[in-house]
Amino acid sequence: MDITIMDETKKVTPELIKQTEKLLDFAADYIDLPEDTEMSVTFMDNAAIQVINREYRGKDMPTDVISFALEEDGEDEMPIIFDSEDELFPRNLGDIMISIERAQEQAAEYGHSYERELGFLAVHGFLHINGYDHMTPEDEKEMFDLQDEILDAYGLKRE
Repeated sequence: MDITIMDETKKVTPELIKQTEKLLDFAADYIDLPEDTEMSVTFMDNAAIQVINREYRGKDMPTDVISFALEEDGEDEMPIIFDSEDELFPRNLGDIMISIERAQEQAAEYGHSYERELGFLAVHGFLHINGYDHMTPEDEKEMFDLQDEILDAYGLKRE
């Protein structure tokens, strides 16, 4: 999988960036995505993610992770469908934005490492751009169980 990772904060270590990339590659293999799949992750601060949260979700406050799935149809949009034999472009799942400040706050609040929280948020966003959601109790259970499975199998267990 081709993963573009950007750190707008310049505060995420190269090791954590590499770990995020490896974890998302692992998650892609875990749910059996094609090799030519693309996505991006942007690490940002609370102020930057608050602007996105306000503009796109109508919530004027920072959040931990926001996902934009490119394969999701918006209101009044027609789906773009390629004939699978004629696909010239890789599958682009979408974009994930993670607030490293919220990740640090939540790691302290939940009593686990910052690394584990970043991994959790990356996988959470990854599952969203792959069509998973937690709007109903059934969907929440399915998504959160898969999230925990991936993190545990990768080795990022709750401490």
